[in-house]
Amino acid sequence: QVQLVESGGGWVQPGGSLRLSCAASGSIDSLSATDWFRQAPGKQDELVAQLTASGVALYADSVKGRFTISRDNAKNTAYLQMNNLKPEDTAVYLCHWGIDWGRGTQVTVSS
Repeated sequence: QVQLVESGGGWVQPGGSLRLSCAASGSIDSLSATDWFRQAPGKQDELVAQLTASGVALYADSVKGRFTISRDNAKNTAYLQMNNLKPEDTAVYLCHWGIDWGRGTQVTVSS
């Protein structure tokens, strides 16, 4: 069984940065893809970024150029670096690794 725990969320002013982490424990498949999704009230769930099994990073148009997904297999940890944050980035961010999900971390962008 795999457990995923996200951290690094919080409140930030527009233009600020946050770095989310997703720490994985258990029977981890280091070859599987890792994704970050976000859920915001009144909005459709959005796949924000994906790191494919072959190491290719893909991004939603809404975050392209601002967010960077990465993974440290030695630490079993995935990251989402978020720069130039906007109020519309406010959401709960969830890590998805293989077939497992974390519980999410809240990101709030406001002045």
